[in-house]
Amino acid sequence: MILWLRSALFLLWFVLVTTILSLIFLPVLILPRAATVSLARIWSHVTLWGLKVLAGIDFEIRGRPPKGPVLVASKHMSMWDTLALYLALDQPATVLKRELLRIPFYGWFLWKSTAIAVDRAGGARALREMSNAAKKVLAEGRPILIFPEGTRKKPGAAPDYKPGVAALYALLDVACVPVALNSGVYWTGFLKRPGTITLQFLEPIEPGLKRDAFMTLLEQRIEAATAALLP
Repeated sequence: MILWLRSALFLLWFVLVTTILSLIFLPVLILPRAATVSLARIWSHVTLWGLKVLAGIDFEIRGRPPKGPVLVASKHMSMWDTLALYLALDQPATVLKRELLRIPFYGWFLWKSTAIAVDRAGGARALREMSNAAKKVLAEGRPILIFPEGTRKKPGAAPDYKPGVAALYALLDVACVPVALNSGVYWTGFLKRPGTITLQFLEPIEPGLKRDAFMTLLEQRIEAATAALLP
């Protein structure tokens, strides 16, 4: 009963904060991107504060978050991942589904903060567009964040890494930093189970590997480290 109550209180907090900030800061969309980035960081901080106080979920970061133009490939278990990684990294551009940009308010702010939208049915054209957008981000000295499985996975679920991460790695010729986490143990849909989420930055994979070797190494590092974080 207490678990449900605390989860409901956090949901109420999340909806209230998101609605208020979206309306107050809507004019920010006409300002330079830096203003939207500041708003997104405020929203993330306030959301995670509510998660800690109302639902009893804190977090810790292991390893050193990368700086500069780099590809960051993370395990994805919950919405918490996008919030925490946005704060841990320096103005990252996140690779995401183009459909998300159509969501009122949320999608508008995603677009303004330079998300890299992907049309999954676009084939080679979509890959070229993603590559061009990613190169512009790297030229600004910023990291690119991608969830290589393309969707959220429950803890312990079989991995399913998509080829998009390998395409970016080859085209951009930059190091790739794998990320492991265990957020799905505590953030399970509506229910929020008290505890401490761990986000772990792993040893970078240097550029230049062949596609198959890269995909194998990336999956091995992320999955082994993630398994070690699960109860």
